[in-house]
Amino acid sequence: MAIQLRPVQALRLWQQVALHTVHNDAHDLTLRQMAILLTVYLDAPPHTVRGLAARLGVTKPVITRALDTMGAMKLVSRHRDENDRRNVLVRRTVEGALYVERFGDDIIASALQLPI
Repeated sequence: MAIQLRPVQALRLWQQVALHTVHNDAHDLTLRQMAILLTVYLDAPPHTVRGLAARLGVTKPVITRALDTMGAMKLVSRHRDENDRRNVLVRRTVEGALYVERFGDDIIASALQLPI
């Protein structure tokens, strides 16, 4: 099933999801944090700081700062890789899974309200 939106409709959808997120007092994530979160939840694990930095085209310190914030929100967790202590694994959490699921629900609900 292909969904076709005009640019203004796509922008309106983005706006409605953003407004809904703000109105519901959900976690206030930056676009970079959201990209990291969706990568962790939608792409197959394992996820490492190094791998996320490469995927997003940013440095490891940028990923670390974002993960610090998202970790405090309990959206992700970090653990040393027992097989290679140099790697830090980024893992999903229950709170993060619920947040991503609600975010997906918000997108669907907003898309259904778009004028045809």
